Order: sequence, then C-alpha cells, then structure tokens
Amino acid sequence: MKHLVFVAALALFPCVASAQQAQTAQGGELRVLDKLNGTVTDVSLSTGESTQIGHLSVTLTECRYPRDNPSGDAYANLLVTYRDQVEPAFEGWLIASAPALNAMEHPRYDVWVLRCIRS
Repeated sequence: MKHLVFVAALALFPCVASAQQAQTAQGGELRVLDKLNGTVTDVSLSTGESTQIGHLSVTLTECRYPRDNPSGDAYANLLVTYRDQVEPAFEGWLIASAPALNAMEHPRYDVWVLRCIRS
C-alpha cells in the first residue's frame, strides 16, 4: 500500500520524481497536533536533529524543495517513534501540500510538514 501511495505521489508531484530538480534544505518546520488535548506545536529541526513532543520522538532525516521554486512545495523524510516502542509510528516522506498522501496513522498524533528551512 505504501508503494502505491509513493507512486501516486511521483505522478502528482514531478519535483519528487526527478531528484535533479530538488534542492536539499538545511532543515524543516513541522506541525504536530495532539488530538487528545487539541495542542498544536510547531517545531523547527535541522537535518538529522530529533525532538520530543509529548510522547513522540520526531527525527527530520531530510527536507527538499523544488530548485526552480524555493518557496514551493516542501517534502520531508521523517522518523517518528511513539514512547519507547521499537517499531516506528511513521517512517517516510511527507509532502507539505498533500499531507494525506502518505499520512502518519496514529490514534493520538498528526504530523505535517510546513516548509523547508533554507538558511
């Protein structure tokens, strides 16, 4: 199923399909929603950096944006773990303009990519 979602993303977002058109950023900005208490937290991470938000540990592996349009659509690779579980709650790419394409499916938390940080 994840492969099907990724193929759909490649078809819908040409900048994802061609790595030559993408520029890697120094970091990214994410938004986390705790659905239990309605708390929204925005966090800025450098590439490779991790942070603890509630019971989640979020690591930004990479953030990319279209080379031709630096303010354009960001997509980020994340590793998200819940509490001390060995199996990640989410591992993969999230696209800022289409968070539902490859969404993190968790009963308590939602995570979105807002933008890449270029400087």
